[in-house]
Parts: sequence; structure tokens; C-alpha cells
Amino acid sequence: MPIPYIPRDEAGQGMAERAGLAFACIVGSAVFYLLLARLQDWVFPNVQFIRGVGWIYLPAGARLLCPLLLGLPGAVGVLVGSWCECFFHLYPDDPLRSFAGGISSALAPYLVYLFALQVLGMKASLANLTSRRLLLLVPLFGVASPLMHHLWFWIHHDPVDLAQGFAVMAAGDMLGAMVVLYALKGMLNLLPAPSRRP
Repeated sequence: MPIPYIPRDEAGQGMAERAGLAFACIVGSAVFYLLLARLQDWVFPNVQFIRGVGWIYLPAGARLLCPLLLGLPGAVGVLVGSWCECFFHLYPDDPLRSFAGGISSALAPYLVYLFALQVLGMKASLANLTSRRLLLLVPLFGVASPLMHHLWFWIHHDPVDLAQGFAVMAAGDMLGAMVVLYALKGMLNLLPAPSRRP
């Protein structure tokens, strides 16, 4: 079967549209992450175990949802948002920890997303993402993210109680992700149902 000819202008326009969409996804994910971080400071100011690790951590919702919904651009957006949060808010005095923290925040959920596609048979379109699969992804993410962060703490010889810090971060990430998921679900339920055409 012959390959259809696509005029160069149309091919370039398609690439530009895809690049623009990816850029919008990156910016949207970063903004969502930072909004949840500010909401965290406002709603849960006293749940911090150590700096950057809390018993409830709302930005974990962005870490889970953005790669899940948007794939690689979502993970890149989480990376950008996490770097902004780490470099300018959490660890302005420790650029190495900020750099590593951003990578851990983005890479762990992206690996969970790839695992869901390859092993759990989830479709990239999320057409077969059921509540059961989503509830399975939350604990997977809740373990992967703290594992990656605490691996860095161990390599960097940070003075952190690794076992206790891991347990708190895992619980905080899972609770934060669940709060965000159910808050979004509740907001979606408030929207009017689409009208059916006769």
C-alpha cells in the first residue's frame, strides 16, 4: 500500500501543534503542582514530619495524576514544578538536594505510569482505567516515590531516619493523592450532566 503524501507545510503544522500541546501540558502540570504545594501550606501547615515530608502531602496528587493523564509531558511538568518548589521554597540552601528531589518527584510516578501500561495492561488513552486499577496505582506510587527519595537520602548520607521517614512519606503521599483524587471527583460530580440529544 503506498504511503500517502503529506505536504511539507501540513507535516510541519502538525508537529508545531503537537509541540504546542506538549508545552501546554508541561506548563499546566507545573502550575497544578505548585498550586497544590501552596494549598498544602494553607490547609495542612502543621503536618510536616521533616522539611518536604508530611503526613499528608497534596502535591503527591499532581505527581500521580499528571504523568497518568498526560504521559511524559505530565512528568516533565511535575519535574519543573518540583524544581521550582525545591529550589525556591523547600531547600533554597541546598541546590543538590533540590535537583535530586525534583528528579525523584517526577521519575518515580512516570515509572509507575510505564508499569501500568506494560504490566497492568492500562491503555495510554486511560479508556480502561477503572476505580480498582486507580486504587492499585495509588499504593504503587506511594511506595515508588518515597523509595526513590530515600535512596537519594541514603546515597547522600542525609541525617534522616530512613525507615521512619519512608513510612511517613509513603503514608503522606498516598493520603495526599487520595485527597486530591476524591476532591477532583467531587468537583466533577458537581458539574451538570451533558445534555442528551433526542
